[in-house]
Amino acid sequence: MTKKTAAKSANREIRSVLVANRGEIACRVFRTCRDLGIATVAVYSDPDADAPHVRQADAAVRLPGATSAETYLRGEKIIDAARATGADAIHPGYGFLSENAEFAQAVIDAGLIWIGPPPAAITAMGSKVNAKELMAKAGVPVLGDLDPKKATADDLPLLIKASAGGGGRGMRIVRDLADLDENVAAAKREALSAFGDETVFCEPYVERGHHIEVQVMADEHGGVWAVGERECSIQRRHQKVVEEAPAPLVESIGGDLRERLYDAARKAVTAIGYTGAGTVELLADGRGRFYFLETNTRLQVEHPVTEETTGLDLVEWQLRVAMGEPLVGDEPVAVGHSIEARLYAENPAADWAPQSGTVYEFAIDAHSAAASRIRVDTGIADGSEISTYYDPMIAKVISWAPTRRRAAAVLASALADATLHGPVTNRDMLVNTLRSSQFLSGDTDTGFIDEVGLDVLSAPLASEADVRLAAVAAALAEASANRANARVLASIPSGFRNIPSGYQVKTYRHGEEEIAVRYRVARDGHVELPDDEGVGSRASSALDHRNVVLVVDGVRREFAVSRHGETVYVDWPGKSVALGVVPRFVDPSTVQRPGSLLAPMPGSVIRVAVEQGDRVTAGQPMLWLEAMKMEHTITAPADGVVTTLAVEVGRQLAVGDVLAVIESEEEAAASWPKRPPEHQPKRTGNQ
Repeated sequence: MTKKTAAKSANREIRSVLVANRGEIACRVFRTCRDLGIATVAVYSDPDADAPHVRQADAAVRLPGATSAETYLRGEKIIDAARATGADAIHPGYGFLSENAEFAQAVIDAGLIWIGPPPAAITAMGSKVNAKELMAKAGVPVLGDLDPKKATADDLPLLIKASAGGGGRGMRIVRDLADLDENVAAAKREALSAFGDETVFCEPYVERGHHIEVQVMADEHGGVWAVGERECSIQRRHQKVVEEAPAPLVESIGGDLRERLYDAARKAVTAIGYTGAGTVELLADGRGRFYFLETNTRLQVEHPVTEETTGLDLVEWQLRVAMGEPLVGDEPVAVGHSIEARLYAENPAADWAPQSGTVYEFAIDAHSAAASRIRVDTGIADGSEISTYYDPMIAKVISWAPTRRRAAAVLASALADATLHGPVTNRDMLVNTLRSSQFLSGDTDTGFIDEVGLDVLSAPLASEADVRLAAVAAALAEASANRANARVLASIPSGFRNIPSGYQVKTYRHGEEEIAVRYRVARDGHVELPDDEGVGSRASSALDHRNVVLVVDGVRREFAVSRHGETVYVDWPGKSVALGVVPRFVDPSTVQRPGSLLAPMPGSVIRVAVEQGDRVTAGQPMLWLEAMKMEHTITAPADGVVTTLAVEVGRQLAVGDVLAVIESEEEAAASWPKRPPEHQPKRTGNQ
């Protein structure tokens, strides 16, 4: 470091950092700041008031409101928070304002240090249309753009993309020209909601491509590192689910592919005068040809796999570059293999429907050893709420091992053994992916999920026999809890009789199935089960209301049982089952009318295409919900008449809320005399 550089660095020393973000990425930045002795400041919305990132910061400032537009997208309020707390730098994280050049400039104009690239570089890459033109001039291969209004059948399939953002929002694949206009309109709505800019563009869609990205780090002294490549091809709705480093495609093709990718990335960032951490994203085919997609002018969600393979702390280097330090030494070299799985509150089997609600218990075994390690980056803790206002990611779970197969194995095991009590997650889908033969062979292009089959990947880890075992464990744990709470005879096992008696029964629901568990306590304290329970005729009784031991065919297993509300969670190594408690007496007010269409996810109604009395056919779009900034279409489950419409535009919904009631023509006709004229089915044609 020269004297000039040292003086410049000293003048820009960072003592306190405000993270203009929430959740996992805020916690991640705080961790490095603590390691460097730098104070931390959080900002939070009303739903995030008790979030872990707020509790982990040295100081926190409330941003009144709930939506992103009211809170984390209000740049002036964030700068005011930095001033109020004495922070001298702002780290934007990812998403929200991280790639907003106006915000970056406002931070600098406020006399604060912006931990990111120059505003001009953000502007250059902010419009994907302009970025492609710049990259073409810099000698980086690009895909051509298409005007949606001029597209023909020969151009199909097309990919519609939001110009101002990423993360799969504002993105649609079009295979039929008849669907183009509607998809462009939908992409614009999503882009406007997520990024505040409805501009979209089209490009040729490359089937079975490989999503390859190069991590870059650049200083203000002309130094540029290509810090390894990642493959992020396994995606749902164009959002990454599993990422890894190094890229299997690059490893399999070999030759000079890696250096060509690095060279393109260096050219891309040099062309725009970039500094700090960034990612050059490219689309490659199976022959090693690749094309520029975009440059993310921020830290990526999947940055941990690069850190795990190179040993770098990318957040530390962001801070050091922001303070004026040069990159020191040679480009880091990757060692071993790292895989990241994004754990989401969503239901893959229900078309990836996002979930919300309380995370009652959350635990994953993070550890580090010479042979392998597991890292967990999260902004969730026991009792955290998955809000409908933000992305439903619970955690990033990252493995490292000397080989790819071992990295996949230890990550799958860590996920399978995780304690996840609360909203439905994609955990089983992630484990099935990591254990699939196609994944292990390295065949991980963007068509992976469709080719393997979502039904296969989303299949539950627990078999029917496992569910039966879980129900027995739940019944015994509940019996133990009941006895522990008894006011008299607490020392006698629940269900005990001094003469033979009938079995006690507890009933649970798993999906659409009801499972009745029968048991009785023998005089020696063991639990007797009928032979048709399928788990043997005798089992050890519950150790307590949280732990149960069952011995089946000579195999002893211990189950952890936890009840939250009307759901019982049963966990044992590699398996987890959630069971609904079936009450002995049903409250009639909780029974839905036949034909009720229920909200499959939490969200806000943004469009309604039917009216009460309309006839609908199965699969016909009825309304659209916005959930976690993605647009979801709700279709009619069967032919019939909309006899009740219970929603309107703007209504906030919870999972299970009634949207509409659809009755058959006969049922609707029979009820006409009981309905006012405006609620009667609308007649069409020659009726």
